[in-house]
Amino acid sequence: MTLFGWLRGRRGTENGRKLEAWRHKWHGAAAAPDAAAVAALTADLEGLELAEEEIEIEREMIDGLAELIKLREAVAREGLPVVETGHRVVGTDICHFSAPTSMPDDPAQPSGRLILTGARAIFAGGGRALTLPWHAISDVVQQERDIVLVRHDRDAFHRFRCNVYADALCAALLARTLSQRIRNAKREAVKQEAKK
Repeated sequence: MTLFGWLRGRRGTENGRKLEAWRHKWHGAAAAPDAAAVAALTADLEGLELAEEEIEIEREMIDGLAELIKLREAVAREGLPVVETGHRVVGTDICHFSAPTSMPDDPAQPSGRLILTGARAIFAGGGRALTLPWHAISDVVQQERDIVLVRHDRDAFHRFRCNVYADALCAALLARTLSQRIRNAKREAVKQEAKK
């Protein structure tokens, strides 16, 4: 059974309805996470008094929010993280993120790594490398453990499934930051050209 099928199966029970309400709060907190939200979600989850095996995923979701907060604070203080990688697809780019992922929408569902550099997003796996330059990305969406990169033409999007919520949340933050940085640089270049 898939993760989402399992979640749907839980909804019919009283505990399932409680967890669904908790997840709704989590999604709200994920939009603007802070330490108070993590503490409140943790207390709410404890208050449900469910067995640990029933709330493993929710615990992972809380851990993901805590990691996202740490990353956001680190980026504000120090700038984007630099990740050492010997992966040849990175070339001379500076790597800011690397995590194991899969591509669930691809018929072969290849597994590999999602790598985010200053210039592009790269999926290396399944015997190939997919490269998406940031200037071609119009939107970044995070859904559960997935990160979706939407191209400007809107005819194509690429979904990457992370193994844990923390990777999906952090990848989405970095992808938004990197793509926005490219858009800002383009706007600035247009302004400078107009002044000439």
